[in-house]
Amino acid sequence: MKSIRILGAALLAMASINVAMAGAHTGGPEITGEGACTFVQENMFAGPFDVCQEPVGADSCASLGETDDNANATHSDGACATDKLVGTCDVGTSKVHYLSGDADGLEIGCGFQGGDWIPAS
Repeated sequence: MKSIRILGAALLAMASINVAMAGAHTGGPEITGEGACTFVQENMFAGPFDVCQEPVGADSCASLGETDDNANATHSDGACATDKLVGTCDVGTSKVHYLSGDADGLEIGCGFQGGDWIPAS
């Protein structure tokens, strides 16, 4: 019975790590320009998550859409819509607004990115 609890705890920890590492990938494209980029974020650690990142120029948005397994990148001149906001990872030069996903796991993943998590209000 004790080994079943240990195995269950280990599996739960592994699942939590996958969610936590959602944004942990570094070495992506340099982000420059103005506007917002909405895309589906996915990498080898976790996802897919619907996100909007700002500020991001059109060229940077196109690069984000081709990084890892990301998809459906769309650039806009305005700010990110936050009506479905789960939380935001402020990485200093830009903000990644998560529009889907588990807030607790995304907060941990934000920490791996060196960002500050801002919960949705």
